Amino acid sequence: MDSLQSLVPYAPALGAISLLFAAYLAGKISKADPGTEDMVRISGYIADGAMAFLRKQYSAIAIFVVVVFFLLGLALPNNSWQTAICFLVGALCSAGAGFIGMKVATKANVRTTQAARTSQNAALGIAFSGGAVMGMSVTGLGLLGLGILYLIFREPTIVNGFAMGGSSIALFGRVGGGIYTKAADIGADLVGKVESGLPEDDPRNPATIADNVGDNVGDVAGMGSDLFESYVGSIISAMTLGVLTLGFNGILLPMIIAAAGIIASIIGTFFVKTDEKSNPLKALNMGTTVASVILLIAAYFAVRVITPGQFGLFWAILGGMVVGTLIGFITQYYTSSEYKPTQGISKAATTGPATVIIEGLGVGMLSTVLPVILICAAIILAYKTGGVYGIALAAVGMLATTGMVVAVDAYGPIADNAGGIAEMTPELPEKVRETTDKLDAVGNTTAAIGKGFAIGSAALTALALMVAYGQVAGIQTIDILDPYVIVGLLIGGMLPFFFCAMTMGAVGKAAGKMVEEVRRQFREIKGLLEGTATPDYVRCVAISTEAAIREMIAPGLLAVIAPVLVGFILGAEALGGMLAGSIVSGVCLAIMLANSGGAWDNAKKYIEEGNYGGKHSPAHAAAVEGDTVGDPCKDTAGPSLNILLKLMSIVSLVFIAPFF
Repeated sequence: MDSLQSLVPYAPALGAISLLFAAYLAGKISKADPGTEDMVRISGYIADGAMAFLRKQYSAIAIFVVVVFFLLGLALPNNSWQTAICFLVGALCSAGAGFIGMKVATKANVRTTQAARTSQNAALGIAFSGGAVMGMSVTGLGLLGLGILYLIFREPTIVNGFAMGGSSIALFGRVGGGIYTKAADIGADLVGKVESGLPEDDPRNPATIADNVGDNVGDVAGMGSDLFESYVGSIISAMTLGVLTLGFNGILLPMIIAAAGIIASIIGTFFVKTDEKSNPLKALNMGTTVASVILLIAAYFAVRVITPGQFGLFWAILGGMVVGTLIGFITQYYTSSEYKPTQGISKAATTGPATVIIEGLGVGMLSTVLPVILICAAIILAYKTGGVYGIALAAVGMLATTGMVVAVDAYGPIADNAGGIAEMTPELPEKVRETTDKLDAVGNTTAAIGKGFAIGSAALTALALMVAYGQVAGIQTIDILDPYVIVGLLIGGMLPFFFCAMTMGAVGKAAGKMVEEVRRQFREIKGLLEGTATPDYVRCVAISTEAAIREMIAPGLLAVIAPVLVGFILGAEALGGMLAGSIVSGVCLAIMLANSGGAWDNAKKYIEEGNYGGKHSPAHAAAVEGDTVGDPCKDTAGPSLNILLKLMSIVSLVFIAPFF
């Protein structure tokens, strides 16, 4: 036991190493050539808008964090202030990861554009390094903060507050970032592309800068905070269940696997290389594969050493890893323009926007079948080989290489921004835009895979947290014939739809204001469409920022208030029913929304490649309408549901379970 105790400090130490590697990559990016004066000026607009949004968002969230900190400290029956401190540290770590990732991404975008003048591999290297800074910051701050707090308090139920802090920031970050980016994107598309016939990222479009800012706040900071809380939540749920089943060894195993995942992710980054002719996706897949293989070997020995006689736990970890990978491939099939589902949506565009939307909804609904079956298989395998603790370890296995997953995902918006900067800098040769377009096309695929991975991991993590809630609250079984439990199930099943109604409605209102503003500028600024006048980019950035900050509050509060009300009014078992109902409906709804949106987006791009009439054809106009409907589905409502499910479970675990 003493020898195993000595392994605990390795977890925060590896977290620190992850941060040092992120700092190394950030320094490498800063030294790269940022390009011409025009390129630096345009990237400056994007960076200023992104950081201004983040400052306003974090200022608003700070009020919520302070209020919950004092509520935790004053309301909980045991160890209240220790839990409150963990909550505060978790919130700071999550916010810190978002800040670091955003800061570096807005430096990497212009340097990726400049590197594209040299070679595809050079551009890929800068864009991927920018994403890797986000990935290593997420895992570094997560494991460092979690490891230090455990070394201080030595009690998993206290450290649960760390996960709640991370989840709170994640939900506000995902919802706020999603509202921002889609309001800008929809305004740029509907008025710029459809009404005015401007190409993507045209500098004459007033919403162009806001759209590029949105790529960072939604898909860099938003996705990073999403997987930060999944990563931390999976480890903490495994620690909470592990101490009840295996004692200290059950706490140590998930921490060591997460530490091994950091090493595996760092090594994997060195395998991401390509040439001018190869598809960059192969290079990204190679890095992910290397990281997964190294983690698998490390997990085998970790289980052998830390939990001898419990080798079934290895199969639970393996099951989580395999299912996460398969869900990514399935997501790619349903959303990539290389395959029939998305090509079918493109074909439907020849008959108008209505058929595009109908076909896209059908694809999204169908895409739920295989992921849900795989998640079910992972749950059964994990339970058979490791009990409820095995389910938590399956989530840990799926998320251990989060550093690599976030790196691949955050690479996408950096490449997208690089293409935008190339389009807004006319003096650059056409070859630069061709290179950034190739990188961006891969980024759309990796973004869809990342969302599928996030949803799958959310299902396992939320389930593990729900089981942990039951264990801490003393609930052995939940009787679904109990009327109070049935009421809880129905409320839980309804909440994801209520949540999506708020987030989709928020995007609709914000986008409406953006459309009006872009039309006003085209109408009132003389010479704007001719390219002889400069748009008011700042006003469009301000509209998205104000709308996102205002509209993110209500969905964020819902995730905290709903479990508290149900728990105290209807009881612990009814709250368990509510959590189960939300997982069932939320996972399916999240998959459908994310995949429909991704398929609509790539169906539009498939037409832009010259199919069914190409750009400016009636089919293209219909596909843009479908993509516009899909924008809030795939980048606001769908991804935010992941966090809703986990935050409600962690609030139940931290706030409600101690009272029962």
